[in-house]
Amino acid sequence: SLQDAAGYLPLVLRSKLVPATRLGSSLWIVPFFAGMFFQISGLMWLGIAFFATTVVFQLVTLPTEFNASKRAKAVLASTGIVRTQEEAIGVSKVLDAAAMTYVAALVASLMQLLYLVLRARD
Repeated sequence: SLQDAAGYLPLVLRSKLVPATRLGSSLWIVPFFAGMFFQISGLMWLGIAFFATTVVFQLVTLPTEFNASKRAKAVLASTGIVRTQEEAIGVSKVLDAAAMTYVAALVASLMQLLYLVLRARD
């Protein structure tokens, strides 16, 4: 990718977070619910910490995706694939909407994280 070739820092950071995120996103539920069942708040907080890796990953992903959309618009325009202003507007809307799906995912994860924290505090 263009970002990879340029050494784009958010992409580098995102790539380094992948292993922790895979682990955290798949394992968080075990300690969290075990902590709820056995009433061990430390286990619940461990689950929350695992889940939080997903939120951090999504947060780091945002600039990567918005930058990718910006770069794609520039490449499409400079190569002549997008030729008219009307096409450019359409491409911009689609790429912006695609990038916004990452915002929606982050908001959903933040709400879930907040829910988990509130549950752990009961």
